[in-house]
Amino acid sequence: MEDIRVLTDSAAVEVALDPIRTSILDALSEPGSATTVAAAIGSTRQKVNYHLKALEAHGLIEQAETRLWGGINERFMRRSARCLVVSPGVLQNAAVDPDEIADRLSAAYLIAVNARTVSEVGAIANSTTTETRLPTLTVDTVIGFASPEDRAAFATELQSAIAALVARYHHDEGRPHRLTLSSYPRPKESS
Repeated sequence: MEDIRVLTDSAAVEVALDPIRTSILDALSEPGSATTVAAAIGSTRQKVNYHLKALEAHGLIEQAETRLWGGINERFMRRSARCLVVSPGVLQNAAVDPDEIADRLSAAYLIAVNARTVSEVGAIANSTTTETRLPTLTVDTVIGFASPEDRAAFATELQSAIAALVARYHHDEGRPHRLTLSSYPRPKESS
């Protein structure tokens, strides 16, 4: 099972968003048969089997094992990915273009950059085999600033440090990698 799958096909998104199929996907975090899933969601085996076929046709579930039960083979299915993320390109014809947003300090620009990241990395990850590790780097941390002046000073120093690192390691003949760095107020955690 993959950790995350980025859905780039609108038909797969439509299948995944159906309320019954969503409940089936939730039930299949552990392998289950049409019978066990039907019991878990309060439906019939026949209805669940119909939905399982649609989910499997779009790659949202996969066969985990087959068990012999009363002279028949019972298929046990599981989610093909722990989490599903919809690529922003599915919802509109053109991909989000951060260059079309003038204010580089706006929330809209941050969202556009991260939407582009989901689209690009999702497309690359979907096109590679599970044995191929995609060379990525993610830094995720929380920093508390004492004042807006400290935040501005940190941003200036960080930009300078990144510019120096890029200048040191960039080679025109090298494989291009996109580097994005985001900062935003962390939402309050619910208790």
